[in-house]
Amino acid sequence: MKHRWSIFVLSVLFTGGICLAQADQLSMVEDFEPSTLNQPGKQYPQVNSEGRVRARVVAPEAKSVIFEFLGGTKYPLTKGDDGAWTGITRPQDEGFHYYQIVIDGAGVPDPGSLYFYGGSRWGSGVEVPAKDQDFYALKNIPHGQLRQILYHSKTANANLRCFVYTPPDYEKNATTRYPVLYLQHGGGEDETGWGSQGHTGLIMDNLIAEGKTRSFIIVMANSYVPGANAGRPAAPAAGGGGVPGRRAFNFSAFERTLIDDLIPFIDANFRTLDDQSHRAMAGLSMGGMQTRTITLANLDKFSHIGIFSGGSIAPSDISDMDAFKQKVKIVFVSYGSREVTGGRAMGANGKPNAEALKQAGVNSVYYESPDTAHEWQTWRRSLHEFAPLLFQDLSLPIPVTPKTVETSTVAPAPVSAPPSAPVPSKMVIRVACGAYQPYTDKDGNLWLPDEVKAPGASLSPPDGMTVERAEDFEVPNVAFPQIFRTERYSMSAYEFHLPNGKYTVRLHFAECFTGITGVGQRVYSFAVQGQKPEIDFDLYKEAGGMY
Repeated sequence: MKHRWSIFVLSVLFTGGICLAQADQLSMVEDFEPSTLNQPGKQYPQVNSEGRVRARVVAPEAKSVIFEFLGGTKYPLTKGDDGAWTGITRPQDEGFHYYQIVIDGAGVPDPGSLYFYGGSRWGSGVEVPAKDQDFYALKNIPHGQLRQILYHSKTANANLRCFVYTPPDYEKNATTRYPVLYLQHGGGEDETGWGSQGHTGLIMDNLIAEGKTRSFIIVMANSYVPGANAGRPAAPAAGGGGVPGRRAFNFSAFERTLIDDLIPFIDANFRTLDDQSHRAMAGLSMGGMQTRTITLANLDKFSHIGIFSGGSIAPSDISDMDAFKQKVKIVFVSYGSREVTGGRAMGANGKPNAEALKQAGVNSVYYESPDTAHEWQTWRRSLHEFAPLLFQDLSLPIPVTPKTVETSTVAPAPVSAPPSAPVPSKMVIRVACGAYQPYTDKDGNLWLPDEVKAPGASLSPPDGMTVERAEDFEVPNVAFPQIFRTERYSMSAYEFHLPNGKYTVRLHFAECFTGITGVGQRVYSFAVQGQKPEIDFDLYKEAGGMY
């Protein structure tokens, strides 16, 4: 009797499993579209609005074909009369997923998709459209460049490759210098990951166009340098309590390549702000672990720290809290919500450690990506949240519109109309740089020579007072030597009161100090009401250096 009851229960469970599978298929939404990551003209794999993936592989001689996501989830495909194997997965998380096709036991890339490096191999990828995908969408705005760069590492005794993102305005002003973020990939990936799977360039382009982040350079290098130990099996703990499959990492080889070779190379070949306060490091998973290890050991090199799904920093990890608070401007930690809950709960300490750092006086930020796990959508969102927090001492760019793209290729020309009849403009800016004719820039702003104010006139804009310059005076090293301009940092209506209470300072035009790295680079002349004019005021010299 007992034996027959067990068989009955097993039968019900088995039948119920079939019914659930059938019901799952019956409730499926039939609105499949080719994945955006397919090779040109390929119709499969396809994705529907529920996040299901439909695969189709032509392999008429095969005995078995399986659709396998990286991580081990497998979906056996069914062979049709035409020799094609097809199948549909359950709904997947939004974003990017690695997968391969297993044909008679051999894992191969899907000939229908583009190829991506992940899981220590070149394989296939499928994109499940996300509700928030607009932040990495390709739009009609100015775009930066993603450059493949080859460099030599003395420490690794090898020629290596990295990718460098430069912002849209990098080529427009040869005197501007930029902060740098060193952004690392995860385990089993390489330097192509952030630019390809992560959409780093599009994320930054969109943020810059919206005026939400400062412009900066991003360097994406390969962590697997010669001599790197990126994951040997960890030794079991005393008493045999080791965690099976857990890996130990030694990042010293990459650390030396980064500190001794790559950073000096980037500073020598790109217009960087090469001081600690304008250098950041971040990474995902293994790259986050590298960031944690390397930045804590090199606080003289990095001031901004981002750890995406790769651990966190606790107060107990910091030997000198006062020095840490002086040197580090932000510690950013993020996880996917499904990394924080569930079986592994690998991100369980992320939020508590971030809060503890904040209580200790550190600028600490914690972010949790909704409804994602250890995957690229978590890390795309993490970069999107992290970037606007970087280099807060720099001015934000002025947001642009698609119209800017349409007109940006047209070089602006001096306007011959007199100041009394200016062309329609967005903003009127007065500046004394030796120009005597009005000028309209590509964004429709009107630049007028500043005027000596009439006796008794107000000090409010646009009145002002200037030092007369020779008619042939020009500003060196700029695209338009007769009028020095920088649209990204132009300001209006900025004012503050001097401590002595006697003067109000109004700033009508300014260049960010980031382009000034030495004596003689920025020399101005100006006058203060009732005071002797200042001639050839050297900003760097008078300020005593960069700050």
